Amino acid sequence: MPRDKTRDPAPPRRSLRLRSANMSKEDEDETAKKTSVKNVAKPTSATSKAAGKAAKAKAEETVSEEKSSPGVKTEKETKKRPAEESEEPAPAPKAKRSRCKKAMAAAKAASVAETKEQPSEDKKADISTIIRPSSSSDSTESGERNYWLMKAEPETRLENGVDVKFSIDDLAARTEPEPWDGIRNYAARNNLRAMKKGDLAFFYHSNCKEPGIVGTMEIVQEHSPDLSAHDPKAPYYDPSSDPANPKWSVVHVKFRSKFSVPIGLKELRDLGKPGGPLEHMQLLRQGRLSVSKVSKAEWDFLMNLAEEKAKAVAK
Repeated sequence: MPRDKTRDPAPPRRSLRLRSANMSKEDEDETAKKTSVKNVAKPTSATSKAAGKAAKAKAEETVSEEKSSPGVKTEKETKKRPAEESEEPAPAPKAKRSRCKKAMAAAKAASVAETKEQPSEDKKADISTIIRPSSSSDSTESGERNYWLMKAEPETRLENGVDVKFSIDDLAARTEPEPWDGIRNYAARNNLRAMKKGDLAFFYHSNCKEPGIVGTMEIVQEHSPDLSAHDPKAPYYDPSSDPANPKWSVVHVKFRSKFSVPIGLKELRDLGKPGGPLEHMQLLRQGRLSVSKVSKAEWDFLMNLAEEKAKAVAK
């Protein structure tokens, strides 16, 4: 280390000639060594800067070598990503990933195909609705025919100054479908509205000496508003019925047959006793109803009965 000039001042200079004269050879060598050491110990500022740069370059070179060395991490990197290195799995090989993608695509395609082939319950219902033909208003076409019984008065009776007499013979004489009007009972009207084209009905003579079933007719036109309810001159005029919102309905019928021997009310009542074939017939349970329902079994039984009575008379 160079000495501090303030503490150890340099000896006064002597002339070189005197020094060289007085000093021996050894002294000259010693002096030369000291001078050399002194000059080395006091580097110039340029030399100092160059040395600093060299040290810095060497340090950077050492750091870069440590970074480039495989398997060696700096302290900062080790602290920064310990969790990532421990938790992150090694990426799957490319071949395996492509096989997984293909398998997933195949499974998805199979699922879509299965969904198309097997429709949901809602879609099945929609398909069945489309395939199944819609029910026709004509009961003969749909195969679901209903049966009825309709009353009319064969003997003269005036209503609002008009004779309401109408018998099976009057119907047979008609060349056009006959409107069955004048119904002013809600239950009977509802039965009229339930009738379909092609339904069959018994013609029943009512309010006479010998009431009973006298023949058959067919419903040829379904219900429509009963305009006679709005006519003040009609026998069954109803001032409470609004033409804009008709209260009553009418159907059109056509003659089918007349029984050779009527089936009287007394005979019907006997057949309607408990355990009888007509036990549940609406005519016998609601005697004042002018339009009533008839079951298929009741219809078939009464038609067979009418044939047997006709055969018995023919003998």
